[in-house]
Amino acid sequence: MNAGKKCLVSGRSMFMTSAPAVFAALLLWQMFTACTPSGKIPASAKSDFELMAEAWNTIEAHYVDRTAVQPTAMTYGAINGMVDALGDIDHSTFLTPEEIKREEEFTKGHYKGIGIEIKMKDGHVTIVAPLDNSPAQKAGVRAGEIILAVDGKNVAGLSLLQVVKLVSGPVGTNVRLLLLDPQTSLTREATLTRADITAENVTWIRLPGTRIDHLRISAFSEKVTQSLIIALKAIEREKSQGIVLDLRNNPGGVLDDAVSTASQFLQGGNVLLEKDAKGQLRDIPVEKGGAARHIPMVCLVNGGTASASEIVAGALKDHQRARLVGTKTFGTGTVLQKFPLSDGSALLLAIREWLTPDGETIWHKGITPDLVVPLPAGVSPLTPLEERGMTAQQLQQSKDRQLLDAMGLLTGRAE
Repeated sequence: MNAGKKCLVSGRSMFMTSAPAVFAALLLWQMFTACTPSGKIPASAKSDFELMAEAWNTIEAHYVDRTAVQPTAMTYGAINGMVDALGDIDHSTFLTPEEIKREEEFTKGHYKGIGIEIKMKDGHVTIVAPLDNSPAQKAGVRAGEIILAVDGKNVAGLSLLQVVKLVSGPVGTNVRLLLLDPQTSLTREATLTRADITAENVTWIRLPGTRIDHLRISAFSEKVTQSLIIALKAIEREKSQGIVLDLRNNPGGVLDDAVSTASQFLQGGNVLLEKDAKGQLRDIPVEKGGAARHIPMVCLVNGGTASASEIVAGALKDHQRARLVGTKTFGTGTVLQKFPLSDGSALLLAIREWLTPDGETIWHKGITPDLVVPLPAGVSPLTPLEERGMTAQQLQQSKDRQLLDAMGLLTGRAE
């Protein structure tokens, strides 16, 4: 994410780390020597720094596996431990230089890998969302599934960073995942080929046999708003009866683009509210000149709808601009700011909480849709790319009940 650009991050698979508790007692020697001159150590923390130095020196002097005494790994573990101690699980986090690179790739809509967002939930490595046009999506990987093993290696007890390293690898190579569906308790194996992926974050199609347009935003990377406006102008030329805005499995991204996206559909008011540490609220207003302020619409959400996409969904719901259909959203609710560190790593710290325009908290709660419609077990949401070439009959016979119910709302066939 570009410097100075405010972003929302939600438990990113390729970006978030979670260190074992043992690392919380460690601290890099440089932190209280070269990297942290004594004059910068807070007086109130002097004894704590000395305690961490004592632990560091004890490990360096006595730990039997000398190959495991790696200063950088111990340092990153210590920083992770400090961030974890804040209790802001899945939000504030520490990023290594490698993870920052992957984060920037995501923001630009171009990345390498299998294309999943994962987080640690209740001690399990859980898939937040498969990314569009990715090997994971093509293999039918679904939001909410739990990774039990990677290439036969049990991941129980591993940190998220360790799991990410197991999943990562050169483009063109395979990785085998053992997945658990918590809804059915069934497990399955999926073999995926790592790829060089260019995301098409805005896609749309006129649904066969209708005058309704299925408009999907798969992530809020940079310049999504420009692509959205182009799509909305084309939809307007086609004299659309209504839009199904699909934010399912959208893990978020750049805040500015989320605000601009919501503004395309709203006439005024606020897109969201930001609350700082003192409890003071700041309005984030709708931008003027929206391209689709009057066309009827329904918005699809699910458990993979997170971060910036929840901002859009919350704004549409509170302004009664669109009914939400699907299942409860992920529940991300903090604005993260990047604080670069001297070696190219960075801290992402929650500095503000965001609320819906009506002041509703989403952090850890999520947004409950107006019409709760779960998909049948094992069914993945349809996308505009998959609908190309489908007939009206094939669409109606699909098991994407969320999309079909949204269509019914727009045509008056559903309440």
